[in-house]
Amino acid sequence: MASRQKLNAKTIRGMRPEDRAKLLNDLRSELLKLQTQRERGTLDNPGRVRAIRRAIARILTIINEETKKENKTGK
Repeated sequence: MASRQKLNAKTIRGMRPEDRAKLLNDLRSELLKLQTQRERGTLDNPGRVRAIRRAIARILTIINEETKKENKTGK
Protein backbone atom coordinates (compact mmCIF):
# COMPACT_ATOMS: atom_id res chain seq x y z
CA MET A 1 0.00 0.00 0.00
CA ALA A 2 3.02 2.26 0.05
CA SER A 3 2.36 3.08 -3.60
CA ARG A 4 -1.17 4.30 -2.86
CA GLN A 5 -1.91 7.83 -1.89
CA LYS A 6 -2.29 8.69 1.75
CA LEU A 7 -5.52 7.40 3.26
CA ASN A 8 -6.85 10.38 5.11
CA ALA A 9 -10.53 11.20 5.49
CA LYS A 10 -10.48 13.72 2.64
CA THR A 11 -9.08 11.13 0.22
CA ILE A 12 -11.59 8.48 1.29
CA ARG A 13 -14.55 10.88 1.02
CA GLY A 14 -13.45 11.72 -2.52
CA MET A 15 -13.69 8.09 -3.59
CA ARG A 16 -16.69 6.47 -5.20
CA PRO A 17 -18.54 3.96 -2.96
CA GLU A 18 -17.42 1.05 -5.18
CA ASP A 19 -13.78 2.09 -4.84
CA ARG A 20 -14.17 2.40 -1.08
CA ALA A 21 -15.63 -1.10 -0.85
CA LYS A 22 -12.80 -2.54 -2.94
CA LEU A 23 -10.20 -0.75 -0.82
CA LEU A 24 -11.87 -2.01 2.34
CA ASN A 25 -11.74 -5.60 1.08
CA ASP A 26 -8.09 -5.20 0.06
CA LEU A 27 -7.15 -3.80 3.46
CA ARG A 28 -9.00 -6.56 5.29
CA SER A 29 -7.21 -9.25 3.29
CA GLU A 30 -3.86 -7.54 3.87
CA LEU A 31 -4.62 -7.34 7.60
CA LEU A 32 -5.40 -11.06 7.65
CA LYS A 33 -2.06 -11.83 6.00
CA LEU A 34 -0.18 -9.62 8.44
CA GLN A 35 -1.93 -11.19 11.43
CA THR A 36 -0.94 -14.62 10.15
CA GLN A 37 2.66 -13.46 9.78
CA ARG A 38 2.58 -12.05 13.29
CA GLU A 39 1.39 -15.39 14.69
CA ARG A 40 4.18 -17.20 12.85
CA GLY A 41 6.74 -14.68 14.02
CA THR A 42 7.74 -13.55 10.52
CA LEU A 43 6.25 -10.06 10.59
CA ASP A 44 8.73 -7.45 9.34
CA ASN A 45 6.81 -4.27 10.12
CA PRO A 46 4.51 -4.58 13.15
CA GLY A 47 3.44 -0.94 12.85
CA ARG A 48 1.78 -1.78 9.54
CA VAL A 49 -0.93 -3.77 11.37
CA ARG A 50 -1.91 -0.70 13.36
CA ALA A 51 -1.94 1.52 10.27
CA ILE A 52 -4.20 -0.88 8.38
CA ARG A 53 -6.58 -1.26 11.32
CA ARG A 54 -6.88 2.51 11.54
CA ALA A 55 -7.47 2.84 7.79
CA ILE A 56 -10.22 0.21 7.97
CA ALA A 57 -11.84 2.06 10.88
CA ARG A 58 -11.59 5.35 9.00
CA ILE A 59 -13.30 3.90 5.92
CA LEU A 60 -16.08 2.30 7.99
CA THR A 61 -16.65 5.55 9.87
CA ILE A 62 -17.07 7.50 6.65
CA ILE A 63 -19.40 4.86 5.21
CA ASN A 64 -21.53 5.00 8.36
CA GLU A 65 -21.60 8.80 8.32
CA GLU A 66 -22.82 8.83 4.74
CA THR A 67 -25.42 6.15 5.44
CA LYS A 68 -26.81 8.16 8.35
CA LYS A 69 -26.81 11.30 6.22
CA GLU A 70 -28.77 9.53 3.45
CA ASN A 71 -31.29 8.13 5.93
CA LYS A 72 -31.77 11.54 7.48
CA THR A 73 -32.42 13.26 4.15
CA GLY A 74 -34.74 10.47 3.02
CA LYS A 75 -32.89 9.26 -0.06
